[in-house]
Amino acid sequence: MRIGRVIGSVVTTYKHPAYEGTKLLIVELLDPRDLKSTGETVVAIDTVDAGEGDVVVVVDEGRAARDVLGKGDVPVRTLVIGVCDSVEVAEGDGC
Repeated sequence: MRIGRVIGSVVTTYKHPAYEGTKLLIVELLDPRDLKSTGETVVAIDTVDAGEGDVVVVVDEGRAARDVLGKGDVPVRTLVIGVCDSVEVAEGDGC
């Protein structure tokens, strides 16, 4: 899992049937120690009604993402699965 900030959304006119009824978000990945950008962005399916500016928990692993969606073997890798109230890293953690 990763921490990120929602910076936008993706609007599509056509998408794979597995994505029907989903909202796609653009998420800037963050270093959990200081919440500064890592320079990486991902497109993720929103499962928690997150909005622009929200700090979120991101699953970026296909099998875990498919398990959360419960849709079987579909082309899904990245999901937003939580909105963070706060982020704390224990001192000395090797993140």
